[in-house]
Amino acid sequence: MLQIQFIRENKQTVLDGLAKRNFANAETMIEEVLNTDETRRTTQVSLDNVLAESNKISKEIGQLFKSGEVQKANLLKEKTGQLKDQSKELTEKLNEASDKLQELLYQIPNIPHASVVPGKNEEDNEEIFKEGIVPDLGDNALPHWELAKKYDIIDFDLGAKVTGAGFPIYKGKGARLQRALISYFLDKNTAAGYTEVQVPHLINEASGYGTGQLPDKEGQMYHVTVDDLYLIPTAEVPITNMLRGDLLQESDLPKAYTGYTPCFRREAGSYGAHVRGLNRLHQFDKVEIVRVEHPERSYESLNEMVEHIKGILRELKLPYRILRLCGGDTGFTAALTFDFEVYSTAQERWLEISSASNFETFQANRLKLRFKNKEGKSQLAHTLNGSSLALPRVLAGILENYQTENGIRIPEVLVPYCGFDFID
Repeated sequence: MLQIQFIRENKQTVLDGLAKRNFANAETMIEEVLNTDETRRTTQVSLDNVLAESNKISKEIGQLFKSGEVQKANLLKEKTGQLKDQSKELTEKLNEASDKLQELLYQIPNIPHASVVPGKNEEDNEEIFKEGIVPDLGDNALPHWELAKKYDIIDFDLGAKVTGAGFPIYKGKGARLQRALISYFLDKNTAAGYTEVQVPHLINEASGYGTGQLPDKEGQMYHVTVDDLYLIPTAEVPITNMLRGDLLQESDLPKAYTGYTPCFRREAGSYGAHVRGLNRLHQFDKVEIVRVEHPERSYESLNEMVEHIKGILRELKLPYRILRLCGGDTGFTAALTFDFEVYSTAQERWLEISSASNFETFQANRLKLRFKNKEGKSQLAHTLNGSSLALPRVLAGILENYQTENGIRIPEVLVPYCGFDFID
């Protein structure tokens, strides 16, 4: 979340940033935040004064009793009783204002980076890079869900039988290709300096708030109500929360992790042809990269993450493009996001396969994730994350772009991982 001091000192910057996002009632919300903060601060001052006076009188009472001035001491004791009542009232008022301020701040998204353009939705995103050759498959090209059925490698109906729509079952060479992609992505990431971790697939509420999934995306998460735990929507959440509450040394930075997990998203309200097959699922596999950086280096790091993902897609030889998201399409917690999309030749549309984002201090403020700078002062770190990569649409892209009349070729870089070079 945004730091209250930043909002106080940069009100117009905050309002301009929220305008880029088309954030409704921004001015009213910010005024309420500032008024609540003013109440909190003045109440804190009043409480501090009352407590200071109470402490002063307590010392005087002790001295009076020692000197035998019992009557004066008893009179002052009556005063301390009044001060205790005042401090109780002020403490309640302070807690109420602090809780309200926290709730308000949780509702305000991050301020977009200066390079982010205003916009309403994905139609206003900027294409900044495109690479790769779209193969000419002729008129008989099949979408991946038909290829999956033809070669019996993914069974959507069987997954629906076992669980429901959006939970496919991978079979035979489909399952092996899925496993190969996971291993390949992890190997690429660890070779680039990321430490591999295996993390829980369930998180507690504090972790959801820490990275910003709660309360913003509560309706999109699967909630295990009996234990008050949530199925993870991405490995970013447990990986970043490993450092929640930590005070690092500047020399500890950067922290770089990668992890594979299944991801669970309710995707409430999703329907239509664009969600067929692997296009949108309730459970899917993803390999994630997460970085904790010094603020002075975080955007250089973001660019490095983008180049790293580019390298993977080049080796897979998939046609792809990169978009810089506009204000209206940038996620709640992000300051700047680059989306990667692979071209689905059979569907004749772009499919998002990765997002690389810099959250600046937004998550770190929630997480209380800090480091000691060279001056020995505590400072919030910057957090970043990216998909490298989300498997369903990468798999869809491979099946469609590598299809032939006789079967599906396997990208050369994956053959050692698969143990086969063709699906027929």
